[in-house]
Amino acid sequence: MAAPASDVTRLLLAWRDGDPSALERLLPLVYSELRGIAHARMRAETPGSHTLQTTALVHEAYMRLVEGERVPWQNRAHFFAVCARLMRHILVDRARARGARKRGGERHAIPLGDEVGCVPSRDEELLAVDEAMERLMKADPRKGEIVELRYFGGLTVEETAEALGLSPETVGRDWKVARLWLLHELKGLDGEEPRARG
Repeated sequence: MAAPASDVTRLLLAWRDGDPSALERLLPLVYSELRGIAHARMRAETPGSHTLQTTALVHEAYMRLVEGERVPWQNRAHFFAVCARLMRHILVDRARARGARKRGGERHAIPLGDEVGCVPSRDEELLAVDEAMERLMKADPRKGEIVELRYFGGLTVEETAEALGLSPETVGRDWKVARLWLLHELKGLDGEEPRARG
């Protein structure tokens, strides 16, 4: 069961304001949701293609949070958005470290539909999506953040709207436009259009 948003937000604000004990009280409240985000990242990968397990991904993201710069936390949705971004970067870093940018080989369509909380199943797909995401972030940062939160973070439209201070309607419109943009960018990864569902 998810912790009440008000409890998480209260602890995040205390942590932001320099209370180190707030972080210790926060982790048990958010751990199962962080595992859910991490599990969504891991379940789509090819079995045996990754060296990181769900728990390890959560712990690595947590350590980066603790050791990184102080974040001006806003609320629960913002916290999960930052965690999702960290997990994305961890997986991309691992894929790059494995030397996954091989030319040629088997290619597969990337599903980029309304289902959220999933990542491509192959290193080259993860890296291709990451590169497209970087281009989207430069072209339209807001749409890039929406895709990152929805696609990589598994946040709902409402949670994404809360995290970014936007209306759910704006998030919904931007999500549709950004998906089409990414589908266009990723077209031809396997010689076909990526499968868009929803």
